Amino acid sequence: MKQRVFRSRISVLIIGIFLGVYLLLFPISVHLFHDKLYGTLCVIWGTIFVIPLLIFVGTRYIISGYILYLKIWFIPVGSFRIKDIVSVERSYNLLSAPAASLKRLCIRIEHSENYLNKPNFWLISPVKEKEFIKDLISIDPHIHINVPVEKGIWRFWDWDI
Repeated sequence: MKQRVFRSRISVLIIGIFLGVYLLLFPISVHLFHDKLYGTLCVIWGTIFVIPLLIFVGTRYIISGYILYLKIWFIPVGSFRIKDIVSVERSYNLLSAPAASLKRLCIRIEHSENYLNKPNFWLISPVKEKEFIKDLISIDPHIHINVPVEKGIWRFWDWDI
């Protein structure tokens, strides 16, 4: 079985939140610039640009064989067997997750005794949800899928605000 890679959807709302943070930090930056604290200024702005860039551009979901890997660039965030997936549902949960969107899939996992300290669910946001779900079902057709396709004024161009 070949390896399939899905990148994360990027939400306009999350981009807006980061832009709001940038605007809030602008007065602090002016003060640091005025006080000639260029090193501190570079660290702050470097951090607030690099971290979102890593999350937005580098989040990947990889189906390789019978395993689903979650990675942000080269950093493995988690992995689990696709046979352990119980259900896939739509979620707008605000919990921190390897996802660059609030329109997410909640993947519920049933663990054996060997995985007691692992999470029971993962929140992810693949861009090509239908293909992603189709690939999961091709590996394990017993996965319960509850991902409605909703239409409405706040849902355009596959964005959810």
